[in-house]
Amino acid sequence: MTAMTEAELAQACAESMFARDSAARELGIKIESAGPGESRVTMTVQARMLNGHGVCHGGFIFTLADTAFAYACNSRNSVNLAQSCSIDFINPAREGDVLTATAGQHHQFSRTGLYDITVARADGEVVARFRGRSYRVKGTILPAGEGPEQEVSR
Repeated sequence: MTAMTEAELAQACAESMFARDSAARELGIKIESAGPGESRVTMTVQARMLNGHGVCHGGFIFTLADTAFAYACNSRNSVNLAQSCSIDFINPAREGDVLTATAGQHHQFSRTGLYDITVARADGEVVARFRGRSYRVKGTILPAGEGPEQEVSR
C-alpha cells in the first residue's frame, strides 16, 4: 500500500465527512483546506439566513464554525465528537458576505482536544470566535483499508 501523508489523510477525512454532511452541503459550505488538526471552510450568507435584524442569524455562523471544528478534530482518522463549544459574536455578517471559518488545534490531551476557530468576512473583519473541545470515541472516519492502518508519512 502507498503511504499517505498526514495532509493527505486530513483531506481524505474531510472529504469523506463532507460527503455524509447534508447540513453543510445544504448551507453551501465548502472545504477550502484541511490539514492535521486544522481546516478552513467557507459559506456565503444567503437571504434565507438573515434574522429579524437583517443580519446573519448566529445559528448559521455557529454551524459554519462547528463544521470547521469537526473537520479539524477528525483530521487524523479517529472519530471525535463535540464535548463543548462556545462562541462570541463580534461583528455582524450580511447577505452576500463570504464567511471563512479557520480552525486550528490549540492542544491535544489523551482523548480530548481544544480547538480555536475564527470566522471572518472576506475583508478580514472578524465576525466570531469559537472554541470547541472534542472527545475521541471508538471508530474511524475512513473505511477499512483507507485509514491509519496504512503507513502515514510525515
